[in-house]
Amino acid sequence: MLFNSLEFILYFPMVVALFFALPHRFRWILLLIASYYFYMCWNYKYVVLIFITTLTNYLAGIGIAHAKRKFMKITWLTTGLVVSFGILFFYKYFNFFGESLNIIFDQFNIFYKVPSYQLLLPVGISFYTFQTLSYTIDVYYGKQKVEYHFGIYALYVSFFPQLVAGPIERSTNLLPQFRKENQLTWINVRDGVAQMLWGLFKKVVIADRLSEYVNTVYNSPGDYQGPHLIIATLFFTFQIYCDFSGYSDIAVGTARIMGYKLMVNFRRPYFSASISEFWKRWHISLSTWFRDYLYIPLGGNRVPKWRNYFNLFFTFLVSGLWHGANWTFIAWGALHGFYLVFAIWIKPWREKVNLAIGLTGRPGLHLLLQRLITFLLAYFGWIFFRANSMGDAIYIIGKLTDFNYETSLNLFSFKIDFFLSFFLIGLLMVIEFCEEKIGLYSRMRIMPTTYKWALFAIVLISLFILGVWESSDFLYFQF
Repeated sequence: MLFNSLEFILYFPMVVALFFALPHRFRWILLLIASYYFYMCWNYKYVVLIFITTLTNYLAGIGIAHAKRKFMKITWLTTGLVVSFGILFFYKYFNFFGESLNIIFDQFNIFYKVPSYQLLLPVGISFYTFQTLSYTIDVYYGKQKVEYHFGIYALYVSFFPQLVAGPIERSTNLLPQFRKENQLTWINVRDGVAQMLWGLFKKVVIADRLSEYVNTVYNSPGDYQGPHLIIATLFFTFQIYCDFSGYSDIAVGTARIMGYKLMVNFRRPYFSASISEFWKRWHISLSTWFRDYLYIPLGGNRVPKWRNYFNLFFTFLVSGLWHGANWTFIAWGALHGFYLVFAIWIKPWREKVNLAIGLTGRPGLHLLLQRLITFLLAYFGWIFFRANSMGDAIYIIGKLTDFNYETSLNLFSFKIDFFLSFFLIGLLMVIEFCEEKIGLYSRMRIMPTTYKWALFAIVLISLFILGVWESSDFLYFQF
């Protein structure tokens, strides 16, 4: 069941109506059933994997809380990690590593083939695996009290608004909310619906429109030259942002209507002035997860400089692998790790250059250049993220400056869609710039009611007229 489908438009109001009609003590049951049904709409068989992961980490949390010796605490923690990562590895990475090993074996004339399995990747497995593990790790370190109510814990793992593509919630934020009795309020409904509509606009009006051009070029890159590849990569830069942030907006808005507050997952990342800032604005729930559960345990920046470089690079290398079992994702993660390490390494020289050319005394121009450079670095990285193979990525990079082309730049069914895509990207950036500078969304909340309804009508009409209503999957479902 997709957020951008008729099924969800009918399903969600029914859940909300039943939710507020039931006494508080029974609401968790409704939400748990609704969440499992929501997931089973993709593949009912894989709901077993969520249950196994949930039960294992639930028991691990209790085991850790009651263990008298540190050895037993470590044993329970290890059990949760091994089972959860084991399921994730088998379904998402086994074939990838097996194929890579087979290539190595062939090079050394080792006559052994690692078997492969025809497995369908369970939707959202990386998201709910990380969510369960954050709970178990937090219980181990004493940051989270153990949850004895299995139903409440199972709901925390499977809460349907953010189950398949995040945000990756922390137990310290979400678990306590399930014990509070929420009331149906106009403010929650108003803000929740507004955020859902904005997320839906970004998904079906912008992202799905851009995907037509992106898919055409990236699925057959050898047929196209520099201008096509440049535009396709630009379109993908905004497609993935609108697709993923659109999902997060719908998830946050959906939960908000029922009175639950999910974490903010995006803060206008394309206005970042550095790659470090980019990762504080992009997929915040994942970047903070890796910071808290990998980077800091490795030593963070409280170690010698060379070790800090390694910690940064390794964290982003793993982040790339988290996104998918393909060398393109590993290269993308490694590239961002290199960006961060290189920025730290050249910082003293960069400051001297800025002072020498006069940028230090011109903060406005300096900020503009920083944002432009950061955007271009992120733009370049998306080539690896979207390419179907490393060969395609290398070809695209090599052809970016090749301007000998014969075909039209317009690959859409209708020429107006080509220009409309650029207009929508510009509109998005203007809106986000206003939010960045003057807090547009907060100002809209205090606008006269007539203006609010007018904006609501404009967005709704735009969805019906400009929306690409083909119920296409959200990009991050594959992760």
